[in-house]
Amino acid sequence: MRIAIVSDAWFPQVNGVVRTLDTVRGELVAMGHIVEVFGPDRFTTIPCPTYPEIRLALLPGRRLERLIRGFAPDAIHIATEGPLGFAARRMCLRRKLPFTTAYHTRFPEYVRARMLFPLAWTYAIMRRFHAPSRAIMVSTETIRVDLAARGFSNIVAWTRGVDLDLFTPRAPGPTPDDNKRPIFLYVGRVAVEKNIKAFLKLDLPGEKWVVGGGPMLDKLKARHPDVRFTGHKHGAELAALYRAADVFVFPSRTDTFGLVLLEALASGLPVAAYPVPGPLDVLGGTPVGALDTDLRAAALSALTLDRGQCRAHATRYSWRRTAEMFFSNLAPIVRAAE
Repeated sequence: MRIAIVSDAWFPQVNGVVRTLDTVRGELVAMGHIVEVFGPDRFTTIPCPTYPEIRLALLPGRRLERLIRGFAPDAIHIATEGPLGFAARRMCLRRKLPFTTAYHTRFPEYVRARMLFPLAWTYAIMRRFHAPSRAIMVSTETIRVDLAARGFSNIVAWTRGVDLDLFTPRAPGPTPDDNKRPIFLYVGRVAVEKNIKAFLKLDLPGEKWVVGGGPMLDKLKARHPDVRFTGHKHGAELAALYRAADVFVFPSRTDTFGLVLLEALASGLPVAAYPVPGPLDVLGGTPVGALDTDLRAAALSALTLDRGQCRAHATRYSWRRTAEMFFSNLAPIVRAAE
C-alpha cells in the first residue's frame, strides 16, 4: 500500500511525534509498504509563535495537493492539527477522499499553558478538525475516554513502542557516576507545557539531569547551575544517560502517552510521575512507577522499585505491533472515488 502521512511535526524537530512517525514509517516499509511523509521541510516556513524552534508551513495548500496527487496514495493519514494538517483536510474533503487523523498531544492544554486560551474554545476547534476523520488514533484508553466525553467520535487505539535493543539496563557493578547518586533524570523538551519547573524545584538528594532542548533551556540553565543540562541527545548517547540514572522523573501533566516512559523502563529505570493520563495508562497498577500528587514523594519512592521489573514491563511494547495497529486503522482510498 502507498501511504501518505501529513505532519507539521517532522525533522529537524525532535519530539515524540516525530520519533513515533519516523519509527512507524520504518516498520511499515519493512512490512512492504511505500510510505511518504509530507512535512514542513518541503515548504516555505515561518517560526511558530512562542516556540521559534518549530517551523510552520506557510500557505502550503496548493503545493501539498500537487505533492500528494503526484504520490498517488492508497491511504492518507493526517498526523497533526497545524497548517499542513488543515491543508490536507481541506483537500481530502474537497476531493471526497477518506482520511484518518491522530491525537498525539493534548493541544488545548498546551495552548492554555502558553497563551491562556480557553480550553473549551480550543477543544471546539479540535473537535471540528477531527470530525470528518474515519478514525482518530489515540495512544491510551484514558485519552479515548476523555475525548469521547468531549464529543469526539470514531476513536481507535494506536499504542506506542520502544527500541528494546537500544535502551537496555546497566550492567551490575560499580559505575563512574556512583559518587553522584541518586541521579534523577528528565528527558524531553525544555518547555513550559512539560511542567519541567516542577522537577527542577524539587528538594532531592544526589543530582538532577535534564536531557533535551527547547525555548526555556538557556533561562533554566542560568537559574539552576546545580543541574546538569546536556541538550539534545540521541541514540547510544541518550541510552547511556538513561542507564546511568536511578529514577526517571516525568513532571508533565499534558502528554497523551510519553515515549520517554517506555525508554526509561526499557533501561531498567523506575518512573516518578503525577497520577495523570499517560503515566496512569503506562504505569498504573504496576510495580514499576510511583504516581503521586507530591512529585518529590514519588521520586523518593521510585528509588526503592525493582529495575528488573521495569525492563520486563517495557518488553510488552513493540514498534512492529504499533505499526500493525496504525495500518489496520487506515481508511483505504477507492480509486473510482477520485
